[in-house]
Amino acid sequence: MSQNEDLRYVILLTAEEGVEVNEELIRAHVAHLKQLEARGDLEFCGPFTDGTGGMAIIRAESIEAACAIAEADPFVVSGARTYDIGELEKSHSGNNHLGMG
Repeated sequence: MSQNEDLRYVILLTAEEGVEVNEELIRAHVAHLKQLEARGDLEFCGPFTDGTGGMAIIRAESIEAACAIAEADPFVVSGARTYDIGELEKSHSGNNHLGMG
């Protein structure tokens, strides 16, 4: 099955209370993001300005593959963040805004 070119996965990371995040962990998280970027799988990412977590929008072959990417994030591995994933279908003129434009 081919990948839907308009399908993305949104990974929402939520900070866990009482879990310290140090520079080493942040650098490991950034290295994970850089790997995704190098593969062309990372579209957008960043922390929430209120410190409650962050978000990444990625390409993946399936929801299972997206979960595996999230679970490999050092923030998640360390227990500093939990995650939720949602599927996002891009709306744009090329797909007539999902047929509604």
